[in-house]
Amino acid sequence: MTPSLPDRAAFADTRRAQRIVVKVGSSSLTDTAGRLDVSRLGDLVDVLAARIADGGQVTLVSSGAIASALTVLGLPGRPRDLSLAQAAASVGQGLLMAHYMRAFSVHGLHVGQVLLTVEDVIRRGHYRNAQRALNRLLDLGVVPIVNENDTVATHEIRFGDNDRVAALVAHLTQADALLLLSDVDALYDGPPDLPGAKRIVRVDRPEDLDDLVITADGSTVGTGGMVTKVEAATIATGSGVPVVLTSAANAAAALAGEDVGTWFAPTGRRIQTRRLWLAHAAHTRGRVVLDEGAVRAITTGKKSLLAAGVIGVEGDFEAGDPVELVGTDAVVVARGLVGYSAEELPARMGRTSQQLAQAFGDGNARTVVHRDDMVQVRRRSAQVGER
Repeated sequence: MTPSLPDRAAFADTRRAQRIVVKVGSSSLTDTAGRLDVSRLGDLVDVLAARIADGGQVTLVSSGAIASALTVLGLPGRPRDLSLAQAAASVGQGLLMAHYMRAFSVHGLHVGQVLLTVEDVIRRGHYRNAQRALNRLLDLGVVPIVNENDTVATHEIRFGDNDRVAALVAHLTQADALLLLSDVDALYDGPPDLPGAKRIVRVDRPEDLDDLVITADGSTVGTGGMVTKVEAATIATGSGVPVVLTSAANAAAALAGEDVGTWFAPTGRRIQTRRLWLAHAAHTRGRVVLDEGAVRAITTGKKSLLAAGVIGVEGDFEAGDPVELVGTDAVVVARGLVGYSAEELPARMGRTSQQLAQAFGDGNARTVVHRDDMVQVRRRSAQVGER
């Protein structure tokens, strides 16, 4: 399909981008047996180094640590056991970085390892520290190589973590574009290996994806899939960062602004880091159930959530933790930092500020979630298929 002139102009975002984040998955760096393929890694580094030589700044979000350790540890494939996966990540991360160091050194470039944990994006202080570290590395001419710190993860190594990490890093570094590299060359309107599947050239708004069946492909060495890449693209574009989704083989063409892959248009403005964190990065600790009036007040009215509108509490959270705000239909309408613990809040549900002050004393009539600590959440209605 020959792209229209607007399509060509859209893909030029990556050509013009001075600061870009590139994410590559395990399946794009490994051979058919699931082992790290050093030649494929080197080919990608050559492309990124050429972009840096042209004056660009590149942050690389790279999977592949566990895949790097499979041969060394004699493992047949990606471990399912969490502790074994953590051990493999510990061994493989050093191996992966060694390969990147050698490959970039050929071009006279240095690399810096940045391992992020869930806490680094949940806690605002950690978030700001990560932001400063990444920006300083880029200013020094160093290539940051970012990965989830699987070695110390307390949750299971989840499906597609690095796709989301890449979107958040694009925001952290105030990138001009995000390039998501996969083993599939674009987003299609159906399973790409089936006859008649058509490439989606561009996505201008989230609604373009409604009712689209996106296959949740995975691999034996990776945890990602097209679903998580579309989710990452939505996060990035919602904060003003354009995205190109394509294969690792198309990396050079994508960076040159050629018509490859799928282009996602920015749909939002560059929002505050804190609000992006609340919307996408925070793992919520529980739920607060609201009556219909409270839902209208925080969505349409943009008001703070008061105890009078709360009718239920779920989970175990402390004051200051992120929680989901849901209506009586269990649909999430917002996320926010809660002002009470899960133990304190039930006794305050349904009470006005005056009643709170009378019952608990002055200073105890605070909001449940202040509007400055709240962000609305849009749920996409696209179907998710598996094959």
